[in-house]
Amino acid sequence: MSTVAKAVMLLALLSLAACKSGKPVVTLRNRDVPARSPEKLLERLMASDRGDIRTYSAKANVDLVLPDGSKSFKAQVRSVRDSAAWVSVVPALGIEVARVLITADSLKFLDKLHDQYFVGDTAAAKKKFGMQPSLSLLQQALLGEAIGMDPAEKYRSDREDGQYVLTSKERRRFVRAAEDLSPGDTLARDRDMGERRMERTLRRAEVKEAVVLRYWIEPDSFQVTRVQITDLARDQTADVRYELRGGAEEQHLPTRISITLTEPGRQASGTLELSRITLNEPLQLNFKIPEKYEPMP
Repeated sequence: MSTVAKAVMLLALLSLAACKSGKPVVTLRNRDVPARSPEKLLERLMASDRGDIRTYSAKANVDLVLPDGSKSFKAQVRSVRDSAAWVSVVPALGIEVARVLITADSLKFLDKLHDQYFVGDTAAAKKKFGMQPSLSLLQQALLGEAIGMDPAEKYRSDREDGQYVLTSKERRRFVRAAEDLSPGDTLARDRDMGERRMERTLRRAEVKEAVVLRYWIEPDSFQVTRVQITDLARDQTADVRYELRGGAEEQHLPTRISITLTEPGRQASGTLELSRITLNEPLQLNFKIPEKYEPMP
């Protein structure tokens, strides 16, 4: 698969965006924040739900670092909540080279450089591209939400580097394993698991299909600054950081986001900057396959 196709697939999985103007998410590492229960933190997060935002569009500058090289390009991102997301890649001279349409259960992809297309469900997309697109994940990320959070589930609360941290209530050894697999490995005064213990833990996680979710929360605004999802059964981690947020005019949406996807022997990362964010206006998600195009081999 071409580098462009891989880049577009990564963008389709985690289309996150940012404005060059915006307020940085300030982390005061030595700040002493008062303890709060998981229930109180969940209550504050749920109070900031963005359910009133139905459509979203923006222009994005994308910088990706992939296993086989780097790629930079411009893109347009359009999203209709709970329906579909559309991405158009325009690297130079205003000429579109690729287009993606994601729904809850399907993916369509046009490779305009090679006159090829792909149409299939999300399982077929994972088999083809090695990554499974998720509409809900993408749309939550665009709005700076706590990706994958379920208020009906149990979480434990902690404090780290001047922020609150909510962690899904998996067994403690699974949480430690997730920390050790993280490129950042942020637990203070923590000793990493030995190799044999890690292997045993991952085997148990595979049986349980354990997934550890962690959310970092700014203590004044109670906005999410980072989401880390670790699939221990598959030894995969997605790390999303909301590094900038806009002001009131942008409804404090993320305005700079970095993404890192990690699995054994491979890592892909990206930084996206976005301008002209528009909300709740009618959108067209055009996707038509030209007759001369052929299915991707």
